[in-house]
Amino acid sequence: MAGGSGNAAAVDAASKAVLAAVLPVYLLILAGAVLRRIGVLTKEQDDPVFRLVFSLLYPCLILDKILGSESVRDGGAVLWGIGAGFCLTVLSFGGAWLAAGVLGLQKGAGKRSFALASGVQNFGYTAIPVVEQVWVGAGATAMLFVHNLGVELAIWSVGVMIISGERRIPWRRLVNGPVIAVLLGLALVGSGFDSFLVPGDGGAAHAIGGPIRKAMAWVGAGAFPVAILITGAVMMDLLGVERPSPKIVLGGIVVRLAVLPLLLLAAAKFLPAPLALKQVLVVQAAMPSALTPIMLAKIYQGRPGVAVQVVIATTLVSLFTLPFVIVRGSRWIGL
Repeated sequence: MAGGSGNAAAVDAASKAVLAAVLPVYLLILAGAVLRRIGVLTKEQDDPVFRLVFSLLYPCLILDKILGSESVRDGGAVLWGIGAGFCLTVLSFGGAWLAAGVLGLQKGAGKRSFALASGVQNFGYTAIPVVEQVWVGAGATAMLFVHNLGVELAIWSVGVMIISGERRIPWRRLVNGPVIAVLLGLALVGSGFDSFLVPGDGGAAHAIGGPIRKAMAWVGAGAFPVAILITGAVMMDLLGVERPSPKIVLGGIVVRLAVLPLLLLAAAKFLPAPLALKQVLVVQAAMPSALTPIMLAKIYQGRPGVAVQVVIATTLVSLFTLPFVIVRGSRWIGL
């Protein structure tokens, strides 16, 4: 009995530590919502700020985290990351599609939007600081960006097919700043040229490369705080867009935060994947739904209101489930 209570106390302490580490992310979301409410962040600022983040800040962050990371220096680890990101996202879409059928949702009445919103977890701005806080110095952040390349491939191929009902894939959407930054970073790491972009006293190359890397780090450091603030502001706009449906809200919470995490944790447990990828999958299992499906539902005439309900509900509930999933998942996997 004493051993059981001691183990429970350890889990409770670990959960509190994880919650303390990730709470700033949710506070930034709340701050963004408040700033929108009081008029400091206006809708007119959204597009230029998102363009700045997407085109400059985020790519600089990606390069800063990938360059010099041993977790992505091995080609096999990179293939694992991309493959897991793609395959697990496609499987999640399939599971969410089946769940939508169980809930009685039909095509044209929210089934496609529900499957997309519930099927893809937040893999970007919210996930980045969580991975950095939970797995400090483990190389997991660099692996997260590689994994995200596979997720992007899944979204813009299978995801678009689901939401649009078409078979044309808008591959041009993949030619963007973050994807280019990942590929460039991997090329520099694979060739060893990333060694010239580190601070040091190893000659003229380092004298030039060090300041470039420092400037890149400074610019990249602003990526997720700014993006999360704007995300909170956008979520404030989305509140009340469509009357909440208990079926969609509860269904999205169960699928995204209870069922699909089991798939990701099982993959981390049983696949012979690199350690950094296992760490990424644990955090991804705890993430709420991503915002991207809302945009896709708007572009392809889906039901954005359905995606909004799933995103907001899972984001709010994940504040309570996230520490549990990360702590229990890590212990089960043996991390």
